[in-house]
Amino acid sequence: YYVQVYVMLPLDIITVDNTFEKEDETRAQLKKLTAAGVDGVMIDVWWGLVEGKEPGVYDWSAYKQVFKLVQEAGLKLQAIMSCHQCGGNVGDVGNIPIPQWVRDVGEDNPDIFYTNREGVRNIEYLTLGVDDQPLFHGRTAIQLYADYMKSFRENMADFLDAGVIVDIEVGLGPAGEMRYPSYPQSQGWVYPGIGEFICYDKYLKADFKAAATAAGHPEWDLPDDAGEYNDTPEKTQFFADNGTYQTDKGKFFLTWYSNKLIKHGDKILDEANKVFLGCTVQLAIKVSGIHWWYTVPNHAAELTAGYYNLDDRDGYRTIAHMLTRHPASMNFTCAEMRDNEQSSEAKSAPEELVQQVLSAGWREGLNLACENALSRYDATAYNTILRNARPQGINRNGAPEHKLYGFTYLRVSDELFEGENYTTFKTFVRRMHANLDFNPK
Repeated sequence: YYVQVYVMLPLDIITVDNTFEKEDETRAQLKKLTAAGVDGVMIDVWWGLVEGKEPGVYDWSAYKQVFKLVQEAGLKLQAIMSCHQCGGNVGDVGNIPIPQWVRDVGEDNPDIFYTNREGVRNIEYLTLGVDDQPLFHGRTAIQLYADYMKSFRENMADFLDAGVIVDIEVGLGPAGEMRYPSYPQSQGWVYPGIGEFICYDKYLKADFKAAATAAGHPEWDLPDDAGEYNDTPEKTQFFADNGTYQTDKGKFFLTWYSNKLIKHGDKILDEANKVFLGCTVQLAIKVSGIHWWYTVPNHAAELTAGYYNLDDRDGYRTIAHMLTRHPASMNFTCAEMRDNEQSSEAKSAPEELVQQVLSAGWREGLNLACENALSRYDATAYNTILRNARPQGINRNGAPEHKLYGFTYLRVSDELFEGENYTTFKTFVRRMHANLDFNPK
């Protein structure tokens, strides 16, 4: 019954110049979390800070200081290998770009970044088109990520061996999620825009051309009828009823686009598995909860993000199936949302989406975890999370058929520790633990 509860540490716990200045504040926060009974904390480990100065030179000193405090507090740690930029997404504070020397490569070759149809670049994360291109002082993007994880393992061996670090979340895209940057606020996207396909850098263009030619359709091109970030589906030819997405050409594109993303996750998890071989950690990836336009046949916002999910095609089962190879767990967002809280024009259904994704993962035998998407301190949100954590409730005659492996709460703040909020949170943790005093794992 026991579902572990973690809490995310502040995004800016380490400063932009890679120092840890908030020791007293952090110690006090960890004390309150321990008192609330949580199992541990989650932290973003920013590539842009650690390998920020020059290629192959890593500075882990600030993170070691934080990890030590977490260990002293008796808490466990989930570490996110954050190979994306902090800044430009919902809830981001501060700005930590990817390493300067990587961005310098982009000065001469902007195609290393994700690109939309208008040619606008997104510098949050390298395009998966360069995964195997040795453009970074002789290294490919995948080698950059693998070397970063290797250095983490070598430098954090004490914490890994001591069982403090229990979970490695492998960053696979913007916001650390396995998706395309299809809805960037930094480029003017506003909820509930459908977003855009982001595959127009020269590497992905060439890849698509080769794939189409191999399939006997050299005349097929990337979509030019899928609209802009803030369109509604019916404004576009691609997502309209009987639109391009239902044609052979559209299906071929969507299969290619979503498969590229799944292969990207697959390759990086292969590297992570080699790196953390012999460590008792759970590998995990994050999948974004794209709940808007879920109730219309085209699922436009999911498709542009790279999740090829339709009413007759389970786009999350294919991701879950890939994860069984590694094995890795899936961490999914928006566990706190209710359908009736969403505006009707967004055609949103977070509750059904969460159920679909969790079912897909459980059918594949995965460990599944969830997060809330937005900061909430109210009982309604907590009750929604509890319902998702054990969909069948607590069964008196043995373990529940399904339960979450863990839940991560977003995130530590002064507000969380205020009077009523803190009391409600403590009750929530207790209920996630099924009122058990120990972790029976």
